Amino acid sequence: MTVDPRALLRQLYDVAVARALPARMLAAHLPSPPKGRTLVLGAGKAGGAMAQALEAAWPAEAKLSGLVITRYGHIPTNWRPRWLEVVEAAHPVPDATGLAATEKLLALTRGLTADDLVICLISGGGSALLSLPAPGLTLADKQAVNRALLNSGASIGEMNCVRKHLSAIKGGRLAAACAPARVLTLAISDVPGDDPAVIASGPTVADPTTCADALTICRRYKIDLPAAARAGLESGAFETPKPGDERLAGHALVMLATPQMSLEAAADAARAQGIAAHILSDEIEGESRVVGGLHAALARAVARRGQPFAKPCVILSGGETTVTVGASKPAGKGGRATEFLLGCALALQCEPGVYALAADTDGIDGVGPHAGALLTPTSLGRARALGLNPQALLDAHDSASFFAPLGDLLSVGPSFTNVNDFRALLVL
Repeated sequence: MTVDPRALLRQLYDVAVARALPARMLAAHLPSPPKGRTLVLGAGKAGGAMAQALEAAWPAEAKLSGLVITRYGHIPTNWRPRWLEVVEAAHPVPDATGLAATEKLLALTRGLTADDLVICLISGGGSALLSLPAPGLTLADKQAVNRALLNSGASIGEMNCVRKHLSAIKGGRLAAACAPARVLTLAISDVPGDDPAVIASGPTVADPTTCADALTICRRYKIDLPAAARAGLESGAFETPKPGDERLAGHALVMLATPQMSLEAAADAARAQGIAAHILSDEIEGESRVVGGLHAALARAVARRGQPFAKPCVILSGGETTVTVGASKPAGKGGRATEFLLGCALALQCEPGVYALAADTDGIDGVGPHAGALLTPTSLGRARALGLNPQALLDAHDSASFFAPLGDLLSVGPSFTNVNDFRALLVL
């Protein structure tokens, strides 16, 4: 069997992303137009593509209006909305444009009746894009807390617990504002476990977490809260709508795409080429470099002993790892995917026959323009021949500077969807 490792890994990534594109599945889940009006509200990295798919499938004679917020550069090219307004704003730290758009979006819920339908398009990234601080907080307060959370090493569930309690629209508050209209949420999951209360901080879903939970998380990760934020959490004034809230009764949610669905699509593509495929989990969390080392240990065991899997095979995983920056000042740029791969490379030490690809399915790894990178058995040797110090780059969270000179960064541009991390290790 002749296999081009790079081509195969790239194909698996492309298949995983394609499975999560809104145009493939959104239309099948749209209801009939209601007696009243239909309002579309949305936020997330897939927001533009979801809005495009909805407009393409909605009856031309039916009424449709609304506002969707997506990340800068994430409106599909060569598409002009017919009925919906789509606004681009900053991610992962919110900006004034996102704040103004969120204020406008919430205002659109005024005057809704029981005859109306609200379709909410929710995807990963919506937590930063749907930014409206709780009473007494400023945009600067939200930005400071968000930056601290992103650098803390907190999980996505922990971060979103804090975010929703410091928000005037997340944690079920958007759905409550839509009452008495019927709400249908169409979601694309980017979180381990696919909990709709965590995706984009659950703007249309009842929140089981509490202000006390948010305070505990902030203490655990030493998040310095503004005085107004601390007071709102300590008093319970920032509490969110809870399960059983009558304002959310009768609402429906459909999960259009999940990390597991994309991993299964990639596994099927590998098997179609005669390569065995094994999915470890779609819920893997933890420090990116540590997770990379653990994946490397598994791949090395397969390569050397054929255990626990026979080779050739592909080992797949998803989830959302973290990069804890702390007080360090990284000189360059990286992200979860490239830090995973550099940790993997140092653990593998040029193990023959082991290749890997790690990338974010939204097309952007961290703050860089790349989605992730490719790792080969020769990567460490080529890097050292160029005078690079892999361990120093890893310690500085500058993993992109390891792969860039090798020509192994994976740059694909925005994918217009987001089911989070995609990792594939190929053992030949």
